[in-house]
Order: sequence, then C-alpha cells, then structure tokens
Amino acid sequence: MAPVERVVTPTDRHGDTHPAFDEESFRDALAEFGGTDAERRVVARQARDLADSGQAESDRGAPLTGDEIVRNMRDAPEGGPATRWNWWLGALD
Repeated sequence: MAPVERVVTPTDRHGDTHPAFDEESFRDALAEFGGTDAERRVVARQARDLADSGQAESDRGAPLTGDEIVRNMRDAPEGGPATRWNWWLGALD
C-alpha cells in the first residue's frame, strides 16, 4: 500500500508548512447553518487562520479539518455560522 501524501502549502512568512485547510469546502459546508455569504466567508477565513497558525495541531496532535469544525459547530445550541463559530471557540478555552 502506498503512503498517503499530505498536501502542504507555505502558510507563514517564514515559509513553514502546515497541512492545507480547504477553506472553500469549509465555507460551502457552513451553508448548513444559514447566514449570509459574507458571514460564511468571514468564518471560513478565521478557521483558515486558526488552521494555518498550527496551534490547534500542536495542542491536539492532529491537523484541524473543516469536517471536524462543522461537527463541533453542530453542538452549539443555536445560531448561524458566526454564532456557532464563536460558541465553538469559547468551548476550546
């Protein structure tokens, strides 16, 4: 069996690489929670920034994925993408 190839892209000014976060697919998945296109773009950009920072991967030992974020956002009591995103970020603390 061939090894799985990880897609990496330079994501910071030092040229460090992190697993690619599919911002477009994540933004599309956010439609499940309603909201405006602009709201979904902002949340997707913030999720990309979090993934690119490497902090979540460092804390958890695994790259952050859009699917994982959406699953966790479903646990929020209510609200659109921004409300659920903020709830999830608060739950991380």
